[in-house]
Amino acid sequence: MTESTRRQLVRPKKTANPAIPSGGFPERGLKIGEAATVLGVETYVLRFWETQFPFLKPKHSKTKHRFYHERDIEVLRLIKRILHDERFTIAGANKYIKEVGLEVLLKGGAPPKAMRAEDHAAKQAPNEGSTRRVLSEVHRDLENLKKLLED
Repeated sequence: MTESTRRQLVRPKKTANPAIPSGGFPERGLKIGEAATVLGVETYVLRFWETQFPFLKPKHSKTKHRFYHERDIEVLRLIKRILHDERFTIAGANKYIKEVGLEVLLKGGAPPKAMRAEDHAAKQAPNEGSTRRVLSEVHRDLENLKKLLED
């Protein structure tokens, strides 16, 4: 394969976060490919997120094409931030959005890291004692088994 043929086969990389078209949002909304480009993700990611986040429901045309409107893009940006930047799992993101509220998060309320730190500290204290107790019991049982085997 020649160098010129290889260059023709290489796809140009998508830009990380291109802006909405200069004319603003089209009335019909953005097609899935356009929305994916705006968000800097692949189209299959948006399809997957639709299956995982019940509140994400873009409009579908009669021919089953997805059209994402301004609010949908805001919700997708929130999901991307929570999953990619804040490193939540999908289950954790769903729980967090349910607890805090989608509208609150869209308006810029409660940053996820602050809540995660509080939750972690609250959960750590009661579990820490029970974990130590279980480990202590296991250690004691192992010591007893060792003594039995040595005899």
